Amino acid sequence: MPMFIREVHDRNESLVDELLVIWERSVRATHAFLSDAEVRRIKGYVPQAIEAVEHLVIAESDGPDGEKPVAFMGIQSDRLEMLFVSPEYRGGGIGKWLLQHGIEGYGVAELTVNEQNPQAIGFYEHIGFVAYKRSNRDEEGGPYPILYMHRAGQCLGLG
Repeated sequence: MPMFIREVHDRNESLVDELLVIWERSVRATHAFLSDAEVRRIKGYVPQAIEAVEHLVIAESDGPDGEKPVAFMGIQSDRLEMLFVSPEYRGGGIGKWLLQHGIEGYGVAELTVNEQNPQAIGFYEHIGFVAYKRSNRDEEGGPYPILYMHRAGQCLGLG
């Protein structure tokens, strides 16, 4: 099945709803540390994050019903803000393809990842990212430790 990557500028309600489904299915498959109530709470502000991120890039499959999103990432400056892949497409290289596109096309050099998501940490390390800082709380103040990662060999000017 052919795949395409494209940046989306028209973030209409229909697309945001499709991406929210991908987000939730992905989170439920990979974030076992989150309760159902916590997933629902976070889901409330995901549409705003999707609409606000500087660059929204989607991977689409071209099937019998036309093109449909199967994964997406959001980039702000040189920072990967979000990367979610539909569970049935995980392990097929789409996440790597998207991230490489982000590195080459948008200069992605930094990201954060939940420490309680070892598969994601391993994925980012495989692509060449290394942890340089840890926080006991996520960026919304929740009790979820976060690792700050940057591409190996990148100097972030940290003092």
